[in-house]
Amino acid sequence: MDAVALGPIGQISRSVTDIEAAEAWYRDVLGLRHLYTFGSLSFFDCDGVRLFLSAGDGPVHDESILYFRVPDVVAARAALGERGVVFTHEPHVIHTHEDGTQEWMAFFTDVEGRPLALMAQRRPD
Repeated sequence: MDAVALGPIGQISRSVTDIEAAEAWYRDVLGLRHLYTFGSLSFFDCDGVRLFLSAGDGPVHDESILYFRVPDVVAARAALGERGVVFTHEPHVIHTHEDGTQEWMAFFTDVEGRPLALMAQRRPD
């Protein structure tokens, strides 16, 4: 069997109930660059990874949490909070590596109440 080397993730799909509301929220509130919309499908650029939102007829489930890397989780939380983003968990340390680097996260919900997160690393001085 030949070895397969997978590359970076190219696209993440998430179902939504209202494509117009979701498109506006991801574009206007989160500030993601909207690539295009085709019918009930909307695509955004997340620094080289494409986010694919699709409107479905059935119920939307918490199929995944999207984690957005930011340089400063506290500053990003403040900026998104000013745009009306509802945070469920404030920025906090989730892990400290042996070299002292800290992993920080802050959790919030999208327009349909599903979880998303900010993530950042802080290196020791």
